[in-house]
Amino acid sequence: MLNVVLLSHTKDPEKIIARAGRLCYFKSNISDLEREMTEKKVKELIAKLSKSGHLSAFEHANFTFGVEGISRACSHQLVRHRIASYSQQSQRYVIFKENFNYITPKSISNKKSAKKIFDDFIKFSKETYDRLIELGIDREDARYVLPNSAETKIIVSMNARELLHFFTLRLCKRAQWEIREMAKLMLKRVKDVCPNIFVNAGPECIRTKCPEGEMSCGMSKEVKKELKNL
Repeated sequence: MLNVVLLSHTKDPEKIIARAGRLCYFKSNISDLEREMTEKKVKELIAKLSKSGHLSAFEHANFTFGVEGISRACSHQLVRHRIASYSQQSQRYVIFKENFNYITPKSISNKKSAKKIFDDFIKFSKETYDRLIELGIDREDARYVLPNSAETKIIVSMNARELLHFFTLRLCKRAQWEIREMAKLMLKRVKDVCPNIFVNAGPECIRTKCPEGEMSCGMSKEVKKELKNL
């Protein structure tokens, strides 16, 4: 089952971002910035930085998530986001015996005949893996028969700027369903601690217009409402 936990984040992330952005136009000492950082001022500064595109200040706030219950197919998409740090459960060093889990897409689970084909293949794949292990094949080689649906666990860290970029791409309706569900949970977790930073997080269509052209889903209003209610 998909689970996303916000393990840690920069202390006072919104205040850090606001101070960093304000410093660029502040002639006094850094210590004097603290007196300006009222809750109202922080909110105003973050909104101004976002609107002006001054996003380098957002790189000073970092967030670390624990993610479990996703497939290897999903994690392969996740690690394409390069401005991040990842630690993933290893198929080289972990032997998957009774603890072998896998993700079934709804398009398959909702169709009885398709689910049987899928489950039969997973069973054959797992049995083949077990037989190779029993024959003394190294785990790093036996894993070659494991499917993309195999469950994995991963810890990922991103700064706020990269998270906003991640949400722009992966909360789009045209993103693959599994990574979109994961991104929704990630957004929910960070909105709980940083509502001002992520108030407008999501695909480009909820802020301006869809960049997909003819490929647009045409559902920007529905997406905006969905993300607002997280």
